[in-house]
Amino acid sequence: MKAALQWVDGVCFMGESGSGHAVVMDGAPEGGGRNLGPRPMELLLLGTAGCTSYDVITILKKARQDVRDCRVSIEAERADTDPKVFTRIHFHFELTGRDLKPEAVERALSLSAEKYCSASIMLGKTAEISHDYVLREA
Repeated sequence: MKAALQWVDGVCFMGESGSGHAVVMDGAPEGGGRNLGPRPMELLLLGTAGCTSYDVITILKKARQDVRDCRVSIEAERADTDPKVFTRIHFHFELTGRDLKPEAVERALSLSAEKYCSASIMLGKTAEISHDYVLREA
């Protein structure tokens, strides 16, 4: 896996993924930025949510669950002093489908958290990571 990063100005950077996708990252004005994009740590949270959601959807589909939608709300806390690592991250899943089985969802969340999601397992070295969910009928 490769990526590239180019400094634009101030604390604004343009990142390009190995698959050719670009993203702008910037800081808040009080930190020298112009607020042109998400903060790098916000992208880290979004990437982790994407990683675990990818797992959950894939596992549910393999279990023949009729999942139609997945939304994740993320709340995180960081350390007060440098390095300001994440100390707590909570993922709240809202899954919509037809006759989704709670035990299948719990299994998918557990497998992602404990075996498959590289991002959350890595962040789990400094943060307490938790998940919960609600099911909605399609």
